[in-house]
Amino acid sequence: MTAKVPPKSSGGLTRSQVMARVKSTDTAPEMTVRRALHAAGLRYRLHLKNLPGRPDVVLSSRRVALFVHGCFWHSHAGCRRARMPSTRQDYWGPKLARNQERDFTNEHALRNAGWNVLVVWECQTKDAEIMHRTVQSIFELPIQNALRSRKHRCGSSR
Repeated sequence: MTAKVPPKSSGGLTRSQVMARVKSTDTAPEMTVRRALHAAGLRYRLHLKNLPGRPDVVLSSRRVALFVHGCFWHSHAGCRRARMPSTRQDYWGPKLARNQERDFTNEHALRNAGWNVLVVWECQTKDAEIMHRTVQSIFELPIQNALRSRKHRCGSSR
């Protein structure tokens, strides 16, 4: 039998249908971070597949990989949004622990490859001052010349 979610919270959908609607890209916190970066004049790429963990935002010239983590999904320590569900803890405990392990592994691999790794938590995107400090911290990082050897679109080299 399929578990039903209380009707007032999800319109009578099954838990599977609710979970299928959870977005992994272009989430509200991610869009908030992207708007702040763009407003500061920073240009970026999204979800690069050739980097460990497919960072949400990549600033190649500064070698910055930025992850926007949901407080629940990535178990933000001390955050009220990161509470363990009261039902099916035998499922959620290991699942959330695997997410944390994967985050650690991906961040470690990126740092070993010479990338600066920044993590912005969902709850931090609600605070304009924290977002401002995060964007300013990117400007304080040294600009890397790793991508300067790429060719122009017309074919001539830089």
